[in-house]
Amino acid sequence: MASKSVKQFFSILLIQWMVFQARSRVISDVSMIERHEHWMAGYGRQYKDTAEKEKRYQIFKANSTAILSSSEYDKIVTAIPPSLDWRRKGAVAPIREVSCEKTPKIGLFKKPEGLLCAWTIPAVDAVEALIKIKTGKLYTLSNQEIVDCSTGLDCYHGSTEDAFEFIKQHGLTTESNYPPKDNKGTCDTNKEKEPVAKISGYNYVPADNEKALLQALTDQPVAVMVDASGADFQFYAGGVFTGECGTDIDHGVTLVGYGTSNSTLKYWRIKNSWGKGWGEDGYMRMERDIAAKEGMCGIAIEPIYPTL
Repeated sequence: MASKSVKQFFSILLIQWMVFQARSRVISDVSMIERHEHWMAGYGRQYKDTAEKEKRYQIFKANSTAILSSSEYDKIVTAIPPSLDWRRKGAVAPIREVSCEKTPKIGLFKKPEGLLCAWTIPAVDAVEALIKIKTGKLYTLSNQEIVDCSTGLDCYHGSTEDAFEFIKQHGLTTESNYPPKDNKGTCDTNKEKEPVAKISGYNYVPADNEKALLQALTDQPVAVMVDASGADFQFYAGGVFTGECGTDIDHGVTLVGYGTSNSTLKYWRIKNSWGKGWGEDGYMRMERDIAAKEGMCGIAIEPIYPTL
């Protein structure tokens, strides 16, 4: 009799556990769908039919499965150095030169729209760095190949995820083999068949968590999005940038280091794609560990990095 009661007890526990797991999956799926919808809205993405949307959702979901939660990141015990600059480790390719437009009256740099198809560059920068860290070889890779050979994308329409997905599927050749243009051209399929770099996928850093972002950066440079629409950002000339800027992220940059200024102000070091004439030889030091969870200019909203 007692044995029967024990069996019933464990049967009830098993059923409850199965129900809990099912509910957890439903909640997780709903959360992922909402995240995908938010991503679509942020990049203005629209698909021709429900089948295409479902396909894109599954890709988005698959590449999100490896994301560590904020609590999991907090449990990682790693001695984080007080400063880091991946340039000093030889993992950062030179700044790409662009012919930024100048305003006729004040002669200052204006945000270039579409030059070098800027949405591809943070992904390419991050892959260049990862290949160097893992293999010791530093390539300057072709972002133009991504634009020319991607279906339905051009200089003005694309995301970091799109760029990573292309590199995952096709690999990437060098910039000298497939040089840059200022717009989308015809795909050179012969050069596309000569990749020197390829990735297995890409992962997201937990959103709105500068501590997690710092942890990820100790392993490799990270592609991030920032709000670059303001004049303070566009006309930045040096020092630790403290604003003003919003969190309506609209521009991709690459996070390549961090540190603390002489005035004890913590900062991120970001690599931009507007040429050496902008900022500190093409780089910016941006205030780190601010009160807003999104970080300065939204830098912590959507960090992403490639994997081999």
